[in-house]
Amino acid sequence: MSISYTGINALVMGLGLSGGGLETAKFLLERGAQVTVTDLKTEAALAPSVDELKRFAAEHGYPPVRFVLSGHEMRDFETADMVVKNPIVHPDSPYLLCAKRVESDIGLFLAECPARLTAVTGSKGKSTVTAAIHFVLDRAHTQRGGTAWLGGNSARSPLAFAGRLKSGDDVTLELSSWQLGDLRGKTGADGKPLLKPRVAVMTAIFSDHQNWYQGMAPYIADKRVIFAGQDEADATITLDDEWGRRFLQETRAKKISTAVIPPELQGLRPKIPGAHQRLNLLLAGLALHELLDETAGENTDGKTGGLSFIRESLEAFPGVEHRLECFFETVDKAGGGIRFYNDSAATVPEAAAEAAAAFDSPVLIAGGTDKALDFTPLAAAAAGVRSLILLAGSGTDKLIPLLEARKVSWQGPFTTLDAAVRAAYQAARAGGAVVFSPGCTSFEMFENEFDRGRKFKDAVRALCDRFAGGET
Repeated sequence: MSISYTGINALVMGLGLSGGGLETAKFLLERGAQVTVTDLKTEAALAPSVDELKRFAAEHGYPPVRFVLSGHEMRDFETADMVVKNPIVHPDSPYLLCAKRVESDIGLFLAECPARLTAVTGSKGKSTVTAAIHFVLDRAHTQRGGTAWLGGNSARSPLAFAGRLKSGDDVTLELSSWQLGDLRGKTGADGKPLLKPRVAVMTAIFSDHQNWYQGMAPYIADKRVIFAGQDEADATITLDDEWGRRFLQETRAKKISTAVIPPELQGLRPKIPGAHQRLNLLLAGLALHELLDETAGENTDGKTGGLSFIRESLEAFPGVEHRLECFFETVDKAGGGIRFYNDSAATVPEAAAEAAAAFDSPVLIAGGTDKALDFTPLAAAAAGVRSLILLAGSGTDKLIPLLEARKVSWQGPFTTLDAAVRAAYQAARAGGAVVFSPGCTSFEMFENEFDRGRKFKDAVRALCDRFAGGET
């Protein structure tokens, strides 16, 4: 049932261009709130979102949205009945500290979600695990009725579909540490924890976002929120590693880890490369085994049938954009070619190291913005690549001394993707792979990792078109 916000003066902090702030504002308008949107960016920079929100309000007869752009006004935060914050805004922001009530889009969604919930978090791999779970649940619901929905950190805001959910549906949410932190201590109208997933999945944990958290302890504390509200009726699923075992000791839910893999899921052959991706799909398989009854899918021979359906579906899973995405392959006269992989979502050194290890002597394009991380894993992995191409950035500046100490050579750092792609193309061999796995964030050169990945793909296609046309 939808919650009414009639008469509520709601302030949306952060409109942006990715859709989260836009969907929050629409959601609040639909439920009767008076909405003000504030953002540090200019109206010109936010024009697509501003225009869409104005159109939406006019088309449905809602009160006009008030926009406060190019900065925030403290008075808006002091007088608002409710502030809905962007996850990236630190809770210690002076604007938030003076607010009467602070919420998030995920919190608003959970307050009225009637569907079964699966939640996924971790440092890396969470987008792949989330998408894989959704992919299989969608297949199952196609056969059995109901609908599978996908939302959260790297997907659309779940507020976009909140009004269409039914009790028989499944929602799979990818949750960042920031989104989880926003849910700490939040309860529903019944006094119970707002976040209580039927299944909570923890992927690989690395040091991440240390420029924001200033230490691993608060980072891990936010991650723990994913299972804090669970009880014996739920399940927590982790890797069989130090962090995973620690989380399983703490959760009150059923404890499941990759230490025990059902025989039917062993030897899984995913389409996406890399041992780390196979492990991600095993996490997804364990979650699905908990979620789907034993006759899920077309097979009906009890337990084996359910797991067979899960395995077949996971092996058909095509992967996720920007996560070791094979998007282009050249073909030479001898029938060989160079395969290009976009792994722009690799924003920590460990992820880039795993990507490099997934191939036999690839050409690796790495580097970008630092977020107070240790680049030793990437430097060690770089010793095994055919050629290392570096993008310029503060993270690259930290990486280079580590490469020098290991006598690892590189090209660059390049200040444009076009130059880096050209160098990678020239260094590659027929039958080999060019892997774009930065191991850094992107804010010195790109809007975000997704913008970076799209521009990388554009640069590869443009260069290969020029070479195909005879350019040397």
